[in-house]
Parts: sequence; C-alpha cells; structure tokens
Amino acid sequence: RRCRFPGCAARRCDAHHVRHWAHGGATRLDNLVQLCRRHHRAVHEGGLSVTLDDAGAVRFTQADGRPVPEAPEAPRWTGAALAPVDARLETTAPRWDGERLDLDWAIDVLWRPRAGPAASAPA
Repeated sequence: RRCRFPGCAARRCDAHHVRHWAHGGATRLDNLVQLCRRHHRAVHEGGLSVTLDDAGAVRFTQADGRPVPEAPEAPRWTGAALAPVDARLETTAPRWDGERLDLDWAIDVLWRPRAGPAASAPA
C-alpha cells in the first residue's frame, strides 16, 4: 500500500521486480515490491539493490554493499491540527472578528505625510 523503501510513505508506487524479468524473474507477488518513482529510479539508476527473504522482509543495500538502515516511522501528532500555529499567532497576530474593513481608518493609520522639503517637491 506504500513504498517499501525505509522511511518513505509515498502511496503512488510502481511494482519493482526484485529479480528482473529480463534475468528470469517472474511477475508474481513473491518477486515484486512497491516502490515510489524516486526510489524505483534509485534502484535502477543509483546502484541500490533490493532483496526479499522468504518471510517477505525487504532489504535495501547501497552500491558499496552497506545496508540502507531502517528508518523509524514519523511521529504522529495527536493534538489539535493547528495548535502550535494557533498558540504562536495568539501573541503575534491581531484579532479579527470578520467585520468590514474601515478603509478611511486604515489609511489614516498607515499613511504619514512627509515633513520637510521632500514633501513639497514635485514628483
């Protein structure tokens, strides 16, 4: 249901032949693993290799023979979806209750006429 590369949770995947079909590998479930495009390309073009044991465990090996370490699953957030953002905005953002913008007031607050000779010089 997702990419089998360690730490990847991509859901759009291709079926990769562990033993390539050109080398006699069958197109059967016991010879296929799900890989996202990025990791599928890394296997074919980046020198990674894939093995599949009898229990179905997938192992990835780098081009130099070192195993690709297992990656822990990302931690799950159980709080309110925007709680950290809401907490930060509580102290930095002004409150707005949906009322209409008072354009005259906004211009009065934001616009400050220049003082001195630059203010009277023609543009």
